[in-house]
Amino acid sequence: MSASAPKAIGALDGLEPSSCESAASALAIVRDGVITGEGPTTAGRVHFSRVLDADDAAWCARILTAAAINDAPVSRAEAEALFEIDAAATERKDDGRFEDLLAKAIAHHTAAASGLPVPPRSVALSPDTAIESWAPANARGLRSDALEWVAKQMRGKRQGNRNRALMAMVATLVGVTVLPLAQLPSMIDIGM
Repeated sequence: MSASAPKAIGALDGLEPSSCESAASALAIVRDGVITGEGPTTAGRVHFSRVLDADDAAWCARILTAAAINDAPVSRAEAEALFEIDAAATERKDDGRFEDLLAKAIAHHTAAASGLPVPPRSVALSPDTAIESWAPANARGLRSDALEWVAKQMRGKRQGNRNRALMAMVATLVGVTVLPLAQLPSMIDIGM
């Protein structure tokens, strides 16, 4: 985090997530700060609208790894909030941290929604943990409705704001194990 992060992080102490629902709500506050450049997550620092910076990524990581929800899998509401943040940011100044966090959170949600074991969030979402060390390497065991949900979330997103880490993860998971190759382009537009 940047030097200004401690002031910004203190601004939401009262909103420390106690459930996946409150975490999704807190992520919506981050999204609003990214969109407007104003609000509690941007307090005490210069923040331009539609820019996702290192502090915003740190906010997302802090919210998603709060102690009260660390053992719960990433929920669909949290994952959708992350997709909204991704779509809201037209410029990135976070050295790829949000991209990594989004890919890991989506993999965590998708695997857990399919009944597969997932590590605690603090491990799975850590920048020090490689996604390959815990996420499914292919679609075996993943529910097709969970994969379809990921594909639907990615379909229609702005081309310039594609998340390369997430695209690689989804391409690996979906592969040809679940869908005939002819259906893959209609599920996920992988052009960047």
